Amino acid sequence: MTKSIYQVQIALAGSEPKIWRRVLIPSNLLLSDFHYIIQIVMGWTNSHLHQFIKNKMYYSIEMPDDDFWDDDHNIDYIQKKTRISDLLTKEKEKIIYEYDFGDGWHHDIILEKILPVDSKIRYPVCIEGKMHCPPEDCGGVWGYANMLDILKQPTHEEYEEYLEWLGDEFVPEYFDKNEVNKILKGMKY
Repeated sequence: MTKSIYQVQIALAGSEPKIWRRVLIPSNLLLSDFHYIIQIVMGWTNSHLHQFIKNKMYYSIEMPDDDFWDDDHNIDYIQKKTRISDLLTKEKEKIIYEYDFGDGWHHDIILEKILPVDSKIRYPVCIEGKMHCPPEDCGGVWGYANMLDILKQPTHEEYEEYLEWLGDEFVPEYFDKNEVNKILKGMKY
C-alpha cells in the first residue's frame, strides 16, 4: 500500500525553453513503471533503450553492449524490483533518466515534495507542464534546437523536409495535461 505521494518534476536537460512536467506518483512505484509514466507525460514513443542514473549507479532493464561500458559504470539490472523510493528519499534529491542513448535525452527528475495520499486522486497524475516533447530521432537537444531554428525560416533548404516529416500538427509550445492524464488513467501497472 502506498504510504506517500511524490511530487516530481521531470525536465529535459538542456532544453531551451525548458520542456518539463510535474507529476504526482506513488512513492512505492517500480522504476519499470515510472519509465512508462515518463514516456507518457513527456510524449516519447518508447522506441529506444533507457536507464535511470543515481550516484554513478545505472538502473536498466536492457543489457547494454559491453563495449559501451567501462569499469567506471556500476550497472544494476533490477529496474523491475527497484522502487522510486529506493533512489529518492528526501525532497530536492535528483536522479537522471536517459532515453535513447543515440540522441541522449537526459531528464532531470527532482523530488519536489513528499505528500500524503489523497483518496480522491487517482495516481499517477500530471499536474503541470510546458512545451511539446521533441520528435523522436531528431538528434538530441542540439538537433531539436536546430530543427526549431530551421522551422522559423521558410526559405531554408531543409524547411520543406522538416514540415513533411513533422506534419502540420507539430507546435513546439503545445502541451495539454488533460490529454496526458487521459492516457495515464488507462495505464495498468
